[in-house]
Amino acid sequence: METRTADERLKRNLVTAQRNEITEHLIYARLARLTKDPHNRQVLEHIAAEEEKHYQFWKGHTGQEIQPSGYQLWKYVLIARVLGLTFGIKLMEKGEQGAQIAYGDIAKFIPGAAGIEKDEEEHEKELVALIDEERLRYVGSIVLGLNDALVELTGALAGFTFALQSTRLIAVAGLITGIAASFSMAASEYLSIKSEEGPQSPLRAAVYTGIAYIFTVAFLVFPFFIFRTPYLPLGLAVSDAIIVILAFSFYISVAKDIPFGKRFAEMALVSLGVAALSFAFGFLIRTFLPIDI
Repeated sequence: METRTADERLKRNLVTAQRNEITEHLIYARLARLTKDPHNRQVLEHIAAEEEKHYQFWKGHTGQEIQPSGYQLWKYVLIARVLGLTFGIKLMEKGEQGAQIAYGDIAKFIPGAAGIEKDEEEHEKELVALIDEERLRYVGSIVLGLNDALVELTGALAGFTFALQSTRLIAVAGLITGIAASFSMAASEYLSIKSEEGPQSPLRAAVYTGIAYIFTVAFLVFPFFIFRTPYLPLGLAVSDAIIVILAFSFYISVAKDIPFGKRFAEMALVSLGVAALSFAFGFLIRTFLPIDI
């Protein structure tokens, strides 16, 4: 009875591994067709061929054709298209780590599985050398725009909230401050990149910085245009800041292999710390320099 149960479990693992391989083969093949860069396309096609070879290996042991996971295929192709090839592939490869554990179990019964596990590990090295995406070349500029907007605007909004007490005034002041600062940061980034004379385009770096800044400004200021009580939108703005930090920290941790917890904690502590200090200064200003509105 135990032998039969073990055989059934092995068969399930083999079918799962086979489905994973055919699904990933189709994901890589589709991404290769959608990729314009010739080098990226060539590497993706190579990995797709490897995944198909692995599929045929498992098929030799299961003796059946297995359909791919349509949901996984749709999900990862969409993620790669929207959030970038690097992020989509690395997110998928992280999910594949669980499959590698299964390969280790299968290898006890099928020695060739160890070779497939080795191939899967080598994919990571290939993928690191593979990607040359513009958005990752300029990720430093995006980080600059996001970080500065989060730190400066959460602080400014906190100060404006206690000093002005009017959501409309706070929103307008925050918007003017944010837009002016975005132009300033974009110009600074342009001059900084231009002075380095590196491979990056100063204009593109400035555009990425400015867009990241303005997006963050709009996201943080928006609640002040909806509510009349100033403290509720301030709380929502702080929550929005945490959401932006959370989302971007996760993106960078996957795409650049940076620890998520450390990145998130640093950005959150700096942004919220500045907001708290600015709120305190706003309280002092309103106390000693009363403003009649």
